[in-house]
This record gives sequence, structure tokens and C-alpha cells, in this order.
Amino acid sequence: YWFLAKLKFGVKKKHFFVVYGLILAAFLSTKIFSLFLKQYQRQRLLAFLDPAIDPLGAGYNVLQSKIAIGSGRIFGKGLFSSTQARLGYLPERHTDFIFSLLSEEMGFLGSFIVLILYFILVYRSFAISLAARDRFGNLVAAGIGTMFAFYCIVNIGMTMGIMPATGLPSPLLSYGGSSLLSVYFALGLLFSIYTRRFVH
Repeated sequence: YWFLAKLKFGVKKKHFFVVYGLILAAFLSTKIFSLFLKQYQRQRLLAFLDPAIDPLGAGYNVLQSKIAIGSGRIFGKGLFSSTQARLGYLPERHTDFIFSLLSEEMGFLGSFIVLILYFILVYRSFAISLAARDRFGNLVAAGIGTMFAFYCIVNIGMTMGIMPATGLPSPLLSYGGSSLLSVYFALGLLFSIYTRRFVH
């Protein structure tokens, strides 16, 4: 800081300390990474950065998912004609990696339609939030819209390998009773908020 000040650079002290704080945080995060995380957690994070490190272990799911998504191309292989999923290469194809199966069978166009439908769901949730008659309904609808958006982004990003494999389901697509039940409850709350928007 003294050197930069003598060279007449307009560096404020708080900016200087923020930069050095970030550098210190980066060094401390490596210590935390090595001390507090268990071996399988470290392996999962490393496999997220490069799935080819462990292609038959921690990186297997993501690699097979990428192969399935890429093999679908534009129009897909057709319903019930996938090779990765039907031959058992793609694990958890009915829950966590349902988007990979859909992309392989219906291709880019089918995946794009699903993304548009998710966008409409999230958009309508926030529109209901703005139309709510009170602050509580506004916050509940906004929270539900955020939940849907977060689930979609994490699940689809996980199948494409741009986010770590976490096990979050895809709303209204993934198999699972508790996930489907919670989505139905959330949709019921949205409908209730929307129908009561003019009630005083």
C-alpha cells in the first residue's frame, strides 16, 4: 500500500485490505479443504472439476450423463430408444439424471421445450408474487419461485457437468414421492395466493 501510494496510485486502504483478505481466504480455504472434508467429499469436488480423474468412481455419473446428452443431438433417438439409459450405463436415470434421459431420447428440441416450460413455471410464480394482496403471500410465492428455479438450475447443471452432483430432483420430472408431494404443496400454495389476490 505504501509503495502504491508513493507512486501516486489512487488506492484506498479498504480496497487494499479487501484484496489481501480475499487472498488470505483462498489460502485458508485450501487448509479447510484438506482438514475438515472427508475423503469422499474431496473426491466428489475433484471429480466435479475434472470427471476424468476417476472415470469409474466419482466421475462416472457425470461422464455418462454428458455422453447421453450429447448423443441425443438435435432431434434425439426417439422415445424408449436411448442406449445410455436403457443399457444401464446411465445411473439414476429416473431420479437425478432424468434430464439426461430426456435429452438423449428427445434431443435438443425436447430439452429446450422442457426448459421453456420450467421458465414459464418460474415466471408465473414470480408474477403471482407480484399480484399477491399481502406481504406474506408475496414472500411465499417468491420463495416458491426461487425454489423451483434453484432446483431446475442445479439439477440440469448437474447433468451437464457444470455443477457438482448433489442429488436435487428435477421438479415434476424426477421420480420420487416426497419430491412430488412437496412440489404439489408448493403449487397448491401458489394457486391459493393467486385466487385470493382480490380478497380483502
